[in-house]
Amino acid sequence: MTVKVKVRFVSLIVLLATVLAVGCVPDEAAYPTLAGETVRFSEYRGKVVFINYWAEWCAPCRVEIPELNRFAREYAERAVVFSVNFDGVGGDTLRQQVDAMGIAFQTLLRDPRHDLGAAPAKGLPETLIVDSQGQLADVLLGPQTLETLKAQLP
Repeated sequence: MTVKVKVRFVSLIVLLATVLAVGCVPDEAAYPTLAGETVRFSEYRGKVVFINYWAEWCAPCRVEIPELNRFAREYAERAVVFSVNFDGVGGDTLRQQVDAMGIAFQTLLRDPRHDLGAAPAKGLPETLIVDSQGQLADVLLGPQTLETLKAQLP
């Protein structure tokens, strides 16, 4: 095999690995939380991960937060719920908004959207669904209910 052919072969392998990795959060990706913890989605293999995007100015977000809280509490053995502030606020402002919205589940300080290969948000609220194998499975637009969230569980 010539050097030129070897380089093309290696390039093809790298490209294939990249294509296969799209839509999958790398196991080493770490996400700091508002609570001062760091989570890795690999810790939740076997569970469905829900990542909810919200903003304080979003009225439908306020409607769905109690449903997400209830879902996170009642289905903790099968699912985990995280929130991400759409506006990217941080610090005390984020803490105040989370409290005002009544969000009872963990809030991520780093957005995993890019790592998941998800397209930019088309509106709020939006919830990304990562299946039990760590793959982006679905994107739910609009306010969710306990029933629509339960429907995402295997």
